[in-house]
Amino acid sequence: MSILRSLQTGVSGLRSNSDALGVAGDNIANVNTVGFKRSRGVFEDVLGRSVASFEAVKGAGAGSRLAHVEQVWTQGALVTTDSATDLAIQGDGFFIVQGNNQGAENRYYTRAGQFHVDNAGRLVNADNLRLQGYTAEPNGTMGATIGDLVVDAGTIPASATTSVTIAANLDSNTPINAVAFDPLNPNSTSDFSNTVNVYDSLGNSHEITMYYHKNASNSWDWHAMIDSAELTVGGTGPTEIANGGVTFTTDGKLDTETNSATSWDFLDATQAQAINFDFGTSITTDGGLGVDGSTGYASKSTTVGLKQDGFAAGSVATISVSNDGTIMGSFSNGQQRALGQIVTADFANVNGLERTGNGLWISGQTSGEALIGPADGGGRGAIISGTLEQANVDLGTEFVNLIAYQRGFQANSRVITTADEMYGELVNIKR
Repeated sequence: MSILRSLQTGVSGLRSNSDALGVAGDNIANVNTVGFKRSRGVFEDVLGRSVASFEAVKGAGAGSRLAHVEQVWTQGALVTTDSATDLAIQGDGFFIVQGNNQGAENRYYTRAGQFHVDNAGRLVNADNLRLQGYTAEPNGTMGATIGDLVVDAGTIPASATTSVTIAANLDSNTPINAVAFDPLNPNSTSDFSNTVNVYDSLGNSHEITMYYHKNASNSWDWHAMIDSAELTVGGTGPTEIANGGVTFTTDGKLDTETNSATSWDFLDATQAQAINFDFGTSITTDGGLGVDGSTGYASKSTTVGLKQDGFAAGSVATISVSNDGTIMGSFSNGQQRALGQIVTADFANVNGLERTGNGLWISGQTSGEALIGPADGGGRGAIISGTLEQANVDLGTEFVNLIAYQRGFQANSRVITTADEMYGELVNIKR
């Protein structure tokens, strides 16, 4: 090997170790970058002569070079935050975001899950790239087309009450009331009462009082009343709109139930609103067991449960994300429904992804097509809400690498210094 080639070999060592030093520096610089994946330099030797050469120094080396920089995809530590829109993937996979990054409109993949809701109600990251997933229909059914996830679409409309379910125990020891129920004097002519709020088509809440009157052994009639001022008819005092009856078996089970046809004309709302009153799965009427709703046991009359299906207009108050990426919205009117589902992507060869900065990658020629679907299935990791994935950088390892690269740089510097001295001796021979 000539002296000049020794100089070039030393230079190649300086260059490769300098480049590797930059890789370690990049890792250390991003130790606090969410979702960052560390890199490592892969060295390879450079052959100085053709393998087919028949010269005496056949196959002599010509130094080294940094062949490529390889991404290390190990899991980073998960750190809990106080935001439901901070997301982390535990396991394999990437969030999919869409938008413009450094002038390029594209679909990008990222492990950084710092998202927030923008002014259009979409989940976006700090660079306004839009998180992708399935958007739910208004009834909560999940769509099948991947697009921007909208989790705050404004106010959901009110829904009028159509059904009221009442679970109560009516004391079998209550004496039969010989006085008929009087709508003008309901408190004195009834044996028990409870109240339930219902909603009209505008979302206004109305309080209905249910009065129960024992008319025979194990038999009661009921009467639904409301303040007349809340109805189109107007007036003062309570008005009876619906009535019916319930009977119980001798062992206290709900046997039959009747429900009069009702037509509620709430003020300024849609007229003739029908509301069905249900007291449980009665034995004779419904073919049920008679024990999952109202009962007639020998214990104090009491309300066990009240449920109705109407609600006022409302907007999203909070959201939560499950492990499979389903986003549930809790509304200001007490309702809950699915708003969408986050999808994640995985690749046959993650090392084929191309890094584009800002914690983003794009698919490359060797990565294969993105395998997209809901999280926590198909080999894709689970989504953990209120959590962020930290960089997978180990500072101890990086500092050791820094020392190794620095020593490599110093050693190659000595090769150049030695070759220079030899070159100087060669020049001095002429003297």
